[in-house]
Amino acid sequence: MEHVKLTSGEWNVLNCLWEQHPRTVMQIAGELEKTVGWRRSTTITTLHRMEAKGLIRCERMGRGTAYVPLVDREGAETAETRSFLDRVYRGSVGMMMSAMAQRQELSGDEIAELRAILDQAEKGGPQ
Repeated sequence: MEHVKLTSGEWNVLNCLWEQHPRTVMQIAGELEKTVGWRRSTTITTLHRMEAKGLIRCERMGRGTAYVPLVDREGAETAETRSFLDRVYRGSVGMMMSAMAQRQELSGDEIAELRAILDQAEKGGPQ
C-alpha cells in the first residue's frame, strides 16, 4: 500500500491496533476513551472512515467483528518523519537537531542516546 497521510485521529487508532490486534470496537473505544478522551461514537466514525480508506480491515470474530491494521507501523513512522522534515526543516535532520539544541530542548540522556545512534550509524550497523 502506498503511503497515505494519516490524520492525528488515525494515528490514535493505529497506535491502539499496533499495540494489539485484532481488537473489537468496544476494546478500541475503551482504550481511546482512556488515552485521548474520545466518545464511542467518535471511535466508530473514525473506524468506518479508516476502513473506507483501506487503512484497517474489519474481520469476523465469532459472533462479533474486530479490526486489524493494514498499515505498517515502521513505514508510517518513516513516511511521517520524512514529511515533517521536508515541510519544516527542508529535509535536514541537522537543521532540526540544531534548532532543538539551541533551544536546549534535549536532555543529557537524549544527547547520549543520539550519540550512540550516530556512532552505530557510522559503523553501518542496526540502530
